[in-house]
Amino acid sequence: MTVDPLAEIVTLLQPSASFSKLVEYAGRWRIRRDVEGKPVYFAVLEGECRVIAANQPPIVVRAGDFVLSPSTNDQTIESVDAPPHGIDMLPVELGEGRFRVGRPDTPVNLRMQVGLCSFASPDAALLVSLLPAMVVVRDEPRLATLMHLVGDETRRSRPGRELVLERLLEVLLIEALRSGADTSSVPSLARGLSDERVAAALRAMHAKPARGWTVADLAAEAAMSRSAFFVRFSRVVGLPPMEYLLAWRMALAKRLLRSREFPIPQVAGRVGYGSASTFSTAFARYVGMPPARYARDGTAS
Repeated sequence: MTVDPLAEIVTLLQPSASFSKLVEYAGRWRIRRDVEGKPVYFAVLEGECRVIAANQPPIVVRAGDFVLSPSTNDQTIESVDAPPHGIDMLPVELGEGRFRVGRPDTPVNLRMQVGLCSFASPDAALLVSLLPAMVVVRDEPRLATLMHLVGDETRRSRPGRELVLERLLEVLLIEALRSGADTSSVPSLARGLSDERVAAALRAMHAKPARGWTVADLAAEAAMSRSAFFVRFSRVVGLPPMEYLLAWRMALAKRLLRSREFPIPQVAGRVGYGSASTFSTAFARYVGMPPARYARDGTAS
């Protein structure tokens, strides 16, 4: 069975659109974004600007570029000629779905389609931690097209709107993550999937989470020695192999417990535990409560 770990994680995140808007920028400006960790994405339609994110060097993005931040905290967007301090601004609404930043008497020098979405999954923090902090994709017009479709659907009240938006956002996020994976130097699942050896182990884990995997087994999937695989996986993904496997199993276990379709012994077997007691101990240690209580309360840690 072929499994796509990136698609699995994006689907589990349950993305939904908050808004999509066209923003025009004029003169010298700066905007600081702090949207409580919500995913932000934008396509540069015209002009250029600078993006400054925590723990990353500033980058300049230009027309044709697409930027995705799966979890946005303390991100700054500014004009390339912005002074070191001052001129923080807020967008001013011009009409439905259209905003402006900068003085009204100054010519527009940048246009962007900006979107904000949210993840409904109670396990969003865990799943987002497996993705890059920021993805920049250059010259991929399909992303701008997808953003246009998201914006159009957001502004209309048509039958099936929420389902269509969810599917469009899933495609948008997957496309951005896979397009930007080869340019990202930050450890993440997306970077792991761009590494042929590491990707083989990741797909094996996702295809058979119930198997009693060891580092040696996963190294064999990657056609590497145990020690070389451990170092490479940890460096590229950002977690040691067994820690990643545990995180993925716990995410699956939470989903199964919330669905209440299976008794705890079956959930245990589906995520790689030989007995309900062993699973219960591991789950309680990881989540902070026993699986029976989690299933009853439907509460994420």
